[in-house]
Amino acid sequence: MASWCKKNFYALGRLKAGEMNKTEAAYKERLLSLLHEGEILWFKFEGVKLRLADNTFYSPDFAVLNKSGEIEMHEVKGARVIFQDDAKVKIKVAAELYPFKFIAAFPIPKKKGGGWEFDEY
Repeated sequence: MASWCKKNFYALGRLKAGEMNKTEAAYKERLLSLLHEGEILWFKFEGVKLRLADNTFYSPDFAVLNKSGEIEMHEVKGARVIFQDDAKVKIKVAAELYPFKFIAAFPIPKKKGGGWEFDEY
């Protein structure tokens, strides 16, 4: 395939590495607020790549350093129904292999009060 074709083909809903979707951008705003309030000390979007097995990696959406000095990995999904199969398996395997708290974050629709709900692994 010609190189000019490759860069135009992405799976639906996928962005280039390093680009945030709307839900991730909203979560970044939440993290900036927590940083300003002193609840977290640092965060980085797509800052960590974890090896789960040969040729199998998991890159959490955000690496977060909380105020107690613990590193957490935050995965942001638009809805619980999106968080299935491959993504859920990877976060569970990563939680077994690495000494970090893994958190899946889901936005609560504004009509239901807004905010975020979380699952911990």
